[in-house]
Amino acid sequence: MSAEEGPPAPRPSQARGGPLQGAAGRGRRAVATVCLSGTLEDKLDAASAAGFGGIEVFEPDLVASPWSPGELAARCADLGLSIDLYQPFRDLDSTDPDRFARNLRRAEAKFDVMAALGVDTLLVCSSVAPDAVDDADRLAEQLATAAGRAHERGLRIAYEALAWGRHVSTWERSWDAVRRADSPALGLCLDSFHVLSRGGDPAGFAAVPGEKLFFLQLADAPRLDMDVLQWSRHHRLFPGQGAFDLPGFLAAVLAAGYAGPLSLEVFNDVYRQADPARTAVDAMRSLRWLEEALALRSPDAGLPLPPAAPALSGWSFTELAVDGFSGPQLAGVLGALGFTHTGQHRSKPVQLWEQGTARVLLNAFDTRADAAQPAAAGVASVVALGLESADPPRSAVRAEAMCAPVLPRTRGAAEAELSAVAAPDGTQVFFTRTGPDGWPADFLPTGERPGPGAGITGVDHVSLAQPFDAFDEAGLFYRAVLGLEPQEVTELAAPFGLVRTRAVTGPDRAVRLALSVSALRRGGWAPGVPEPQSIALATDDVVATARALRAAGAPLLPVPANYADDLEARVDLPEELLAAVREHGLMYEQDAHGGYLHLATDVLGDRVFFEVVQRLGGYDGYGTTDAPVRMAAHRRRRQATTSGRR
Repeated sequence: MSAEEGPPAPRPSQARGGPLQGAAGRGRRAVATVCLSGTLEDKLDAASAAGFGGIEVFEPDLVASPWSPGELAARCADLGLSIDLYQPFRDLDSTDPDRFARNLRRAEAKFDVMAALGVDTLLVCSSVAPDAVDDADRLAEQLATAAGRAHERGLRIAYEALAWGRHVSTWERSWDAVRRADSPALGLCLDSFHVLSRGGDPAGFAAVPGEKLFFLQLADAPRLDMDVLQWSRHHRLFPGQGAFDLPGFLAAVLAAGYAGPLSLEVFNDVYRQADPARTAVDAMRSLRWLEEALALRSPDAGLPLPPAAPALSGWSFTELAVDGFSGPQLAGVLGALGFTHTGQHRSKPVQLWEQGTARVLLNAFDTRADAAQPAAAGVASVVALGLESADPPRSAVRAEAMCAPVLPRTRGAAEAELSAVAAPDGTQVFFTRTGPDGWPADFLPTGERPGPGAGITGVDHVSLAQPFDAFDEAGLFYRAVLGLEPQEVTELAAPFGLVRTRAVTGPDRAVRLALSVSALRRGGWAPGVPEPQSIALATDDVVATARALRAAGAPLLPVPANYADDLEARVDLPEELLAAVREHGLMYEQDAHGGYLHLATDVLGDRVFFEVVQRLGGYDGYGTTDAPVRMAAHRRRRQATTSGRR
């Protein structure tokens, strides 16, 4: 089913610059060069290719560039990029008159650079220096002096309160300084991180005249209890990836009369190492998501709405790429799990296995599982997800609008038209409809009729490990493209390092994805399952299903007796259920809303395993606290298997 070709580089599908163009650049989408990895040349190419209309030039990027400011301006013009801000100018004010005089000379030099760049706005941060001015009137006087010199050059200064500024650390204090200075060339730069990280109230922006709102910088972030400077420099995120109310913040800024670009300024350790082209697309997607969220909240904001994400009602299929060894192995395990091989693809070596509404495809044609491995290496991986869409063509249009281009796909005679996009980890996501004219028509019946099965009713969720630099990107992808909502990020101490997890779900939980990533990986010793993937199959009676699976010879993962002993001490479970936990290797987790019984198979094809789960009451989790036990058990099982092959 999955496309034979790798995904093309994502490309935006809307006009450059953004939906609200005007003389002041209102609504132009911009990105600070500090957001992206690479040289300045790399950053500009990535921003332009992603469809941005403007940039903020981060001064260290220019200092490290072989281009003169004039050559940089010419390159930006060639790429269709305006230069909207030059930043940052640090520690302007000073209680030492000589030092302040030197700072003014430094500012004059930067004004020369700005003139050559063709940019009229300089970002001045509140000072963190020991000699920073505390007196409000003296600070205003010094800002007015610098702004006066800028005004003589046809330039202006946007003053920003750093959340860790020595004396000016809130937007209210920065506005007080700007108001006192009363210079036409001095206004505010509002940065969402600096405001929201300190608990600032954006409603207060209404008291600021719109013409004094010179620039806007947008960044999201997770909620962290740490030093605000370290939080800012290492953990900012693009809008929609963190915990801040960015739509509310932006609504307040626009309502106050801001008429400039919507610019991203994100400091993040991952983005500074990742492919800048990919990061720029992620950044563009975040702004489109933010614009949509604002348009839904504030219809008068003048932002157009992209096509809404059609409802997703469930799983059509999960597709595994297999090779000459793992294919027969997976087929045998599916049979032991109660699945029946009901269909064979018309033109591709793809098998359809079914039980209840759960459908698994085994694709021996897709070699992306690991092209470097020999045909009998035993490699398998989840390569495609089929999701039931209320309107598959509209889902594809929505994806294009959110920077996820539809993948090219070879379609044989009498085969259904299917659209798929590539998730950040390379998994292909198909928009499907199951029915006589839908994707099942691509499969010819094998003549095997479904048996009684093992009590599996459908797919509960799919778990996918993410590349280290794609975890936050993936959360935004599933949110913006598919309309799934990211849940809270959790961390667990696994046997082989810290693991971060996040679920993305539909509102009715018909579609659930559990995403995970190793939070830190150093050194060469990594004995765990590499980038594990699992398909969690739902049952209404996990004990009965476990008995059926054991009788059929399914490779169920043994769980240590210590686990059951600890469970008995912690949780008041019926004796018969505790006996089943010990007998079948079941695990159990509960919260205030209900419980979760689950078991796992051995790892199959190097990284894939199946789970069987039963949700009790209103439990809405994924057995996360049991994951370290399962990981350790998988490690021991793989050791035993490897030793047996020697």
